[in-house]
Order: sequence, then C-alpha cells, then structure tokens
Amino acid sequence: MKIALAQLNYRVGDFTLNVSRILETIEKAQSQQADVVVFAELSVCGYPPRDFLEFNDFIRRCDEAVALIASHCHGIAAIVGAPSANPDSKGKPLYNTAFLLADGKILAKAHKTLLPNYDVFDEYRYFEPNRLPYAVAEYKGFRFAVTICEDLWNIADNPLYIRNPMDELAKLNPDVIINIAASPFNYRQAEIRRNILTRNALAYNLPIVYVNQVGGQTELIFDGGSMVVDSKGEIVENLKEFEEDFYIYELQIADCKLQNAKPEITQPKPPNIGSSSNLQIFKSLSSRETIRLIHSALILGIRDYFGKMGFSKAILGLSGGIDSAVTLALASTALGNENVRAILLPSQFSSDHSIADAITLAENMKVQYDIIPIVDTFHSFEKTLQLQFAGLPFDLAEENIQARIRAVILMALSNKFGYILLNTSNKSEAAVGYGTLYGDMCGGLSVLGDVYKTQVYELARFINEAEEIIPLNSITKPPSAELRPDQKDSDSLPDYEILDQVLYAYIEHCKGPEELISEGFDEIVVKRILRLVNTNEYKRYQTPPILRVSPKAFGMGRRMPIVGKYLS
Repeated sequence: MKIALAQLNYRVGDFTLNVSRILETIEKAQSQQADVVVFAELSVCGYPPRDFLEFNDFIRRCDEAVALIASHCHGIAAIVGAPSANPDSKGKPLYNTAFLLADGKILAKAHKTLLPNYDVFDEYRYFEPNRLPYAVAEYKGFRFAVTICEDLWNIADNPLYIRNPMDELAKLNPDVIINIAASPFNYRQAEIRRNILTRNALAYNLPIVYVNQVGGQTELIFDGGSMVVDSKGEIVENLKEFEEDFYIYELQIADCKLQNAKPEITQPKPPNIGSSSNLQIFKSLSSRETIRLIHSALILGIRDYFGKMGFSKAILGLSGGIDSAVTLALASTALGNENVRAILLPSQFSSDHSIADAITLAENMKVQYDIIPIVDTFHSFEKTLQLQFAGLPFDLAEENIQARIRAVILMALSNKFGYILLNTSNKSEAAVGYGTLYGDMCGGLSVLGDVYKTQVYELARFINEAEEIIPLNSITKPPSAELRPDQKDSDSLPDYEILDQVLYAYIEHCKGPEELISEGFDEIVVKRILRLVNTNEYKRYQTPPILRVSPKAFGMGRRMPIVGKYLS
C-alpha cells in the first residue's frame, strides 16, 4: 500500500483555501498511484480554531467541507481532521476527529482521547474526549490505528494515564499507526517528537506514519517535520522543516509487525537544572542548531502572520542596537527588503555610532530608511510639562516620554502607509519589564519576545556567518536604551548571562527562589529578578502577539495573575 504524507500550510477558518489545497493534493497523490493520503489534525478548518468552534455556522461549514472532500475520494482514500458532533448531550458538543474518506463517503471516524490542556493548548474547553470503543479503520486489506497527536504522546505502560489509546488499538491487531497532528514548534520539540515516535514504534512493533502541519498561526509556528518510522524504530523518511512537503511511503505487509517480544521501554528523565549542569543546559539554548531552528521559525512566523492577515509591508524603529538590527534582518528575509521600512529616531542621547550602525545595517539590507530626530518634539513635551515637573530631577518619566514619542511617530507612519509595526523587545526585557508601555512595547507583532537577549546575540552571529550584515559594533558594544546620558542596560539589570539563566530556570522550569539559591545563584539577585518578573505581568498583558519558539512563551501559554503577592 502506498501512503502519501501531505504536509500543508492551512489557514484557520479559510475553508475555501484549505479544501482546495486538500483536493489538489488528493489529485496529486492519486496521479502518483497512492492508495491513501494523510493530512494534519483539524486540517479542514485549520488549527487552532479556538472559539470559532462555538459557532454553529463554523461547524456546519466543517461538515460540508468533509462531505465535499469525501465526494472526491474515488479510487483513493484520504484521512483528514475536522471537528464532529458529539450526539451525547451529557458531554461537550464536539469531538476532535480524524475522518477516513473513501468511495465518496465517510468510511470511518477516530476521535481524540487525550485532549491537551496545558501551555498553549486548551482543547478540553471545546472537545469531549473519546469514550467510545476503539476500532481500527480498514482499507484495501490494511488495518489502520488512526490516532490524533497527543494520543500517541503517551507510550505503552505509561502510569500517568489509566486509558492509553494505543494500548486499546494494539489489541485489535492493526498493521500501521497513522497519527495526524498539529504540533507547534519550539526549539526542543523536534527532538522530543522523534523520541516519542521511535519509542512508540518499538513499543507496539508497528510502523508509524506521522503527519504534522506547517506554517504560522498568529503566535504559533508549526514546523512540519512529518515522518515515517518503521517498526524497528528507525526513521524511514523525515519531511522538511518549515516548508510544505509531500512524500509517498510504500508500506509492505512484512513491515507491519515484527514478531519479536515487546521491548522494555523506559521513560526519559527530565533535564536537570542543578548547579553542576545549569550553565551547560543554558548554553545549549544558544547552540548553533537551536539558533538555526529559531531563525527559520521566526522567518516563517513573520511571513505567515503578514500573508494570512493580508498585509505585505512592515515598519520598525532602528536604533543601532542588537534587537532592532536582528528584527530588521529577519523581517527583510521574510518579507523582502522592498517591503520593510526602517525609521531612525535619534534623541539628544543617541550616540553617533548608534546612528552610523543603523544606517550601515539599513544600507546592507537595502531597505528604505528615514531619519526623524525627536529632539524638538521631546523639548516641546518638556515645555508643556515644565510647570508640573518644576524642581524635579530628570528620571524615568522623561525616559518614557522619548520612547512614547517614537511610538507615536512609528504608528503615524504605520497608519498613513499601511505598514504593520514590528515590536523589537526581547524575552529578557519583557520578563523584567525593561520596556515602556505604549512606547517601545507597542507594535502589531513581537518578533523577539520569546528570544532571550543572549540568544539574540547568537542570532546576529548566525545572520552574519556568510558576510557581515549586522555591523560588528552592534554586536560587541554594551547594550543601552540611550534614554539618558551614558546609559547602559547593566545600570538597571544583572549581566544578561546571569539574568537569562535565572529567567530560564524560573519561566521554563518553574524553579522557585529557594531552589535557585540552592543551585548557587546569589540570593539578592534571584529575589530581585523574580520580583521584577512578577510585578511586571501587567505590562505583558498589553503586548502584541509574541512569536513562540520556546517551550514556555509569554502569552496564552503562561497564564499568571496580574494582582498577586508571590515574591512581590
């Protein structure tokens, strides 16, 4: 049997686009003598549809789309994902379903059992977990154990789940596991995904056909990485990362099930963030391979955010610093340099080298740039507020005025010319509130909001591997907001290598202050950093969507109260 893996880029709610792409791919698969073509989880409507699932009209259109796709399945079968109605009034109204379509009709359905309800996932809000008896789907003499994403993320004998879908399906003697997924990217996900799939192939002595989607959906980025794993746990084929792809796997009866005893499978241990290995683990976040993945993910995220929203042009403030430099380079690659406009907004505190670095970068990238000094505008604010500010020293208020002046100018240009303003704040700054609301924190999309400052430097070096695009001075000079004379980030924050280690352990691994102190971090530094993170939650509630590249990004995947006392 020939099974085609269709790794496509869908758009949430765009039934015309999604169905047309599915039908085109079915035709392509049939022309290459495929017997079955497999698409991703909720491919008909796009993932994640979120509260669209509460609209009856949305569900009706899903049903109509599935019926239309089925009508084109003659001589070939297709497995597609879509919501389906739950006839039991006691549960949630919908299932997350995989449909096997053949002979012009729905031949079989498989409902998702393990509904993720952590991090960015909220499926139990909408779907009822499968409680029906399991069944294998049959087509042309082959028996498919059809599963949906999370249902294959828990291997046999996992004590965390009383009811493991594959344990039940394995009793029905399937020939192959087919898993349709919507598994978003983070820089740990590809390795985790490979390990889970190979372990399951070994655990059940069955080959696995795994199909993921690709593309950006607001803050989520799907990297594809669909694959075929044989019953020995060997990867037969790994589809492209961050691109659409198509592959036909020829399944032989001999491949279907090894007759050896079931091997013992051990659960992987979680990474240790203890003092002896903390620095090593942290440095792995900035390895070249991790940075390459982040670079590719951010470019896809920018491109799809703009393309799927119907926009083409971006604008950003270019300061000569590392964050705006990396953002400009990523945006130019994603959208084309002709579609990016950089605005230099120097104040009386801007250094000559920062302006020169910004100009050099803009010229290297061949993007349009303008220089709009804000000195006179700032002085007009000082004059307006001179009575109220009389006798008071220059402080954060005047610094924030400068940031907000820049934001007003950038938003004015955005409105006038139809640009989307790109936010250039990094994760380290966002974590500790080192940014100005309605100033440098504004924008339509946050490109680096899930990238720690130390990773931003590595991104700059990665971008410069072939040639110096980002000026070396932007990478080597001490970072500064340049909002007062001789200002440096280190005046307000710990060294970024220390800051980022603490932030990573606290945000990604939920380490409390006592744990961090016991691992060798300075008590005063730890308590100061964690206090900054918690007391600046109100700022993060007002930031633009942040492209997610880590296992724990700010936004919908990290839900913290604004009003609270923990470490405040």
